[in-house]
Amino acid sequence: MTGCPSLPAGPQEVPVAVETPRHSGVGGLLHYTHDQALPPGSLVLVPLGRRQVPGIVWHRRGEAAAADVELRPVSAALSSLPPLGADWRALIEFAALYYQRGLGELALSVLPPELRKLDDTQLARRLARLPAPPAAATAPELPALSDQQAAALAALEALAGEGRGPPPPVLLHGVTGSGKTEVYLRAAAAALSRGQQALVLVPEINLTPQLEARFAARFPGRVLVSLHSGLTAAQRLRHWLLAHSGQADLVLGTRLAVFASLPRLGLVVVDEEHDPSFKQQEGARYSARDLAVWRAHRAGVPVLLGSATPSLETWQRVQEGRYLRLALPARVGGGAMPRVRLFDMGALPRQEGVERVLAPPVLAAMEARIARGEQSLVLLNRRGFAPVLHCSACGWKSGCPHCSAWRVFHKVDRTLRCHHCGLAERVPRACPDCGNLDIAPIGRGTEKLQEQLATLLPQARIARIDADSTRGVGLLESQLAAVHAGDVDVLVGTQMVAKGHDFRRITLVVAVNPDAALFSSDFRAPERLFALLMQAGGRAGRDAAQADASEMWVQTWHPKHPLYAALRAHDFEAFAASQLADRRGAGLPPFASLALLRAEARTVEAAAGFLLDAGALARQHAGVTVYPAVPPHVARVANVERLQMLLESPGRGALQRMLSGWLPELQALRARHKGVIRWAVDVDPLVI
Repeated sequence: MTGCPSLPAGPQEVPVAVETPRHSGVGGLLHYTHDQALPPGSLVLVPLGRRQVPGIVWHRRGEAAAADVELRPVSAALSSLPPLGADWRALIEFAALYYQRGLGELALSVLPPELRKLDDTQLARRLARLPAPPAAATAPELPALSDQQAAALAALEALAGEGRGPPPPVLLHGVTGSGKTEVYLRAAAAALSRGQQALVLVPEINLTPQLEARFAARFPGRVLVSLHSGLTAAQRLRHWLLAHSGQADLVLGTRLAVFASLPRLGLVVVDEEHDPSFKQQEGARYSARDLAVWRAHRAGVPVLLGSATPSLETWQRVQEGRYLRLALPARVGGGAMPRVRLFDMGALPRQEGVERVLAPPVLAAMEARIARGEQSLVLLNRRGFAPVLHCSACGWKSGCPHCSAWRVFHKVDRTLRCHHCGLAERVPRACPDCGNLDIAPIGRGTEKLQEQLATLLPQARIARIDADSTRGVGLLESQLAAVHAGDVDVLVGTQMVAKGHDFRRITLVVAVNPDAALFSSDFRAPERLFALLMQAGGRAGRDAAQADASEMWVQTWHPKHPLYAALRAHDFEAFAASQLADRRGAGLPPFASLALLRAEARTVEAAAGFLLDAGALARQHAGVTVYPAVPPHVARVANVERLQMLLESPGRGALQRMLSGWLPELQALRARHKGVIRWAVDVDPLVI
C-alpha cells in the first residue's frame, strides 16, 4: 500500500492500530500526525521503526501520546475507501479483548491481503471496476411452506418488528430435511425488503457453492458474494469491497466472513452452528459462531443458529431462556426419518486373516438398493488406504520421523504421507529395518474401503469423496454432480459428505466402525460423534417418496452404548440431557470456562519448564484452577515438541480478568525460556 500524503492543513494527532501482537510492547494504539483529520476506520500507511506498515485509524479510547514525544506523520491514507464502520471496529475490539490478541493484529489479519499492495489510485481503479448491480429479474415461484416453517418465520418476523432492544438469538432446531434452508431464504428476503444486508455462515468451503446456487436462484436481481479461503486474492478483495461498499446484498462464507464489513447488516445466519469448523485453530483462535451472536446483538438484528444437533453450549442457553428455540421436528413432505439399525460386529464369526468389511445384512441392504436404482452412502471418517504399514518380521511401522504419528499409506500414488507435517515418501520395497519384503497395511481408510467394496459389489459404480480425492480444482463439484445425476451407486466418504448435502437418491447410509470416539479422552468426542452420525443418517430418504424405505446401519462393537440408543430414537434431547448432566457433575463447559496454554519447543524439557513456571504465575491469580501440563494427542509435529496446560474457571469474567493480568507476565517469562519457539493461549478451546 503506497501513496502520496495529502496537502498540509494543520497537524492532527491520529491514533492508529497496527499489526503487532498484544504483548509485544506496541500492542495497543500508536499515535501519529496527519495534516488533516482522518475519520476512524480509515486505512493508512505509517512508519514503524524502519518499516512502512499498514494501519487503521481508530477512535480515541482515552489514551493520548505523551507530551514530550515527537510524533511521526502518517505516510499515506486510502481516502478512496469508505472508513470501516463503528460496529465493525466494536466487533474487532471485543474479539481482540476476549481472545487475547492485539487490536491491530486482529483487525489487519481479517482484511483482504490485497489491500496492503494497493495505493489510493490503484484502489480507486478497483472500486470503479466493481460490477454493476444486475438488472431487476422476476422472482421465482416460492415453494409452499410447512406449518412449522410458517410458524418459525412468523416468530422471526415478530422479533424483528418488536423494536424493544436486540432480539434474543434464535436456535432453529430442525431435523435433517426439515427445510431449514427455506427458512434462511425467507428470513433473508425479509431483511432485503427492509433495505438491509444478510450474512450467512457455513462451516466448510465445500458447502458454499450449493448454498450460493440456491440463494442466487432465489434472488436473481440481487448482488451475492462469497468469502472463504478458496478464493483468489483478487476475488476476495472484489467480494469484500462489494460487501463493504454496501453493494452486496447477501454475503455467504466460512468463519472468516464473520468479520466482513457490512454497513447495512440486518440478519445473521449460522448454518450447522454446532460444527467445530467455526472455531479457528491458528492465530486468533476465535469462534465465528460466538462472534456472530455478539455481532448481531450489538447491531440489534436477528441471529439464526440452525442445526439438527445443536452444540451443548447453545442448547444449555435455550434451557436457561437466553436463546429462543424454534422447532422443525418433521421433514418437508412428511417423510419419515431413516430407521437406524445396529449390527454387533462381535456376533460375526472370527476368521484368521479375514477382514470383515460389511456385515451380511448390511451388504444385502446395499445390493437391494443397487437393484432398485437407489444410492448408498458409506461413511468412514479416515482418509487414505490404511493408517499404517507394518512389518510382521521385526515389528517396524511407518512412523513419521518428525512427528509422534504414523504416516498413512496412500495406495493410489504408492506414498506414505504424514497428515501433520506433510512429509511424503514412496512406499519402501522392503522393510527399512530388516529387509523383509512382506510389509502390509494395518487398518482401513476410505481408499481401501472403496477398493474392498468394488470387490464385493463388482456391478456397482463406486465413488469416493474425501480431502484426497477432491484436491484438484473443480473435482469436488464434478463428483457431487455425478452423485446428484445418479451416475454413482455407492458413495464412500468422510465427514465431508455427511452434512449439508441434499442427495435425493440416497436411501441407505452405513457407518463403518465409528466406535473410537466413544472412549476418547476428549469430553466433546461423544457430542461430535452423535452429531456426525445424525447428520450422516439425514442424507437418507430426503425424497419424501422414498423416505419410508430409508435406513441407516451402524456397524459397532458396542451396540448397547447409550449414545446409540439415543441415535436409534433420533432423540437429541435425551442425548443432550445425559451429556449435560455429566458435564455439570464434572464442572465442564457449558458450566465452566476453559483456556489452554500451548507451548512449542525443540525439546520436551524446554516446553515443560516454560509451562511449569507459567503455572506457578497463574496460581497467583484468584478464581482459576490450573492443571499440570500434558502432551496433546500428537505431541511432536515437524520435530517440534508440544505441551499444553489447561486453566478452568467457574465463570468467563473471572477467567478473562485472570488472563488479562497473566499474559503480560508470560511475555516476560518467555524471554527467560530461550528454548521455547512459540506459545499461544486458546480461549474456549474445542480440541483438548
